[in-house]
Amino acid sequence: MTSEEVDAFLAEQHTCRVATVGRDGPHATPLWYAWHGGALWLTSVVRSLRWADLRHDPRIAVVVDAGTAYGELRGVELRGRVEVVGEVPRTGEPVPELDGPERLFADRYTGGTVVHDGRHAWLRLVPDRITSWDFRKLV
Repeated sequence: MTSEEVDAFLAEQHTCRVATVGRDGPHATPLWYAWHGGALWLTSVVRSLRWADLRHDPRIAVVVDAGTAYGELRGVELRGRVEVVGEVPRTGEPVPELDGPERLFADRYTGGTVVHDGRHAWLRLVPDRITSWDFRKLV
């Protein structure tokens, strides 16, 4: 995919699959996300295995994919290191960097309401590497 196609694809999909590495090995989980400003924004429960893995080792791989039949398959893999943005857990303190991602996330998943539940915090992945595929182009 071109970079424009990657941006459009990541903006339209809703679920990603996050892979982390912990003391017991790899761990993969689905999450909602926001693609904003060239970064993948993830909100995670701070009392989760995923959060513990990433605090120990911030390396991450994330896959967003779509399609059922072979000729429909397309997706993006993003790799790099996450960084925490904002307070942990997030309670709503003003953090200008989070204005865009929180608004996108709220519009996509919570009917436009920004939720600060005191259980989640934000992670930002500015990918070191992006790999994409689009089998529709093969047909």
